[in-house]
Amino acid sequence: MKKNERFCFITNDVETTSILHHELRDETGKFVLEQGMPRLLDLYDEYDIKTTFFYTGYIANLYPEVVKMAYERGHEIASHGYSHKVENAFDVMSEQKIREHLNRSKHTLEQIIGDEVISFRAPALRVRKNISMALLETGFLIDSSVASQRIDMFLSFGVKHKLNWFRSPRGIYFTKAEDIFSKGDSSLLEIPVSSALLPYIGTFMRISPLILSVVRSSLNLESKLTGRHINFLTHPNEFIDEPPIDSLTTKRRSKNYLSYLLGDLLRHRLKIKNLGSPAIPLLKKELNYLSSKEYNFMRCKDVYSLYKTRQ
Repeated sequence: MKKNERFCFITNDVETTSILHHELRDETGKFVLEQGMPRLLDLYDEYDIKTTFFYTGYIANLYPEVVKMAYERGHEIASHGYSHKVENAFDVMSEQKIREHLNRSKHTLEQIIGDEVISFRAPALRVRKNISMALLETGFLIDSSVASQRIDMFLSFGVKHKLNWFRSPRGIYFTKAEDIFSKGDSSLLEIPVSSALLPYIGTFMRISPLILSVVRSSLNLESKLTGRHINFLTHPNEFIDEPPIDSLTTKRRSKNYLSYLLGDLLRHRLKIKNLGSPAIPLLKKELNYLSSKEYNFMRCKDVYSLYKTRQ
């Protein structure tokens, strides 16, 4: 690795979640296939950027072409678990079920592309502390489920485990076998999602481009001073134009009223802003900025050997 070399990762989570309808819908998967993915892939080609796409096994089985189209254009194919259902979050499933979902998602993707899959990101970034061993035992070498020092976890589910983000390293690190949130000597490489208190993600890009510009500038300054990476997270379903709905009735996913109020109702109201076509120029603005700062755009798997030699 060259001195002062700075990495930027554009990472994409691909699933059947309808942001507009606030639920998983097979119909949304088709919009992702026909609108979201082509729009992102064309944009990445325009900037000559190779990225990492994290797929749920469910959407991969439903629409295998959604995986092939990214692989054929040189992007990394990675796992986003098998299911994005709340009850299948990786901080609530049993150890046995976690391994079943990891194995199933990995096998599904590898069968489609005929290539190895080594990177993982948990749906909604929900992992428990000891998931490192399950990932390594099922053939994964890279994780990107930690968002160091991110403070908006109270608007999402899995707050108990996400509180560990406050103590997790900000740079790329090898984890402890028993604690994914800490540096250690395991073979699992963590590439945290970037945040400057607020996360550097497509959702905030759409909610408030002004706030995101402050986050982005802060991260860039930190990177210049420390050499740390930038990892921007977005979703193809943010760039689809689903038919409008008559009301904003929000489906309740939690029995706890406070969780419903913050994780469902308030979050849904915020997340529907600038969906679809209006999100494209916002993403172009981010890519213009990052391209102007001389980052090396990398896929997650491209840096594993570089860090392994330094371990």
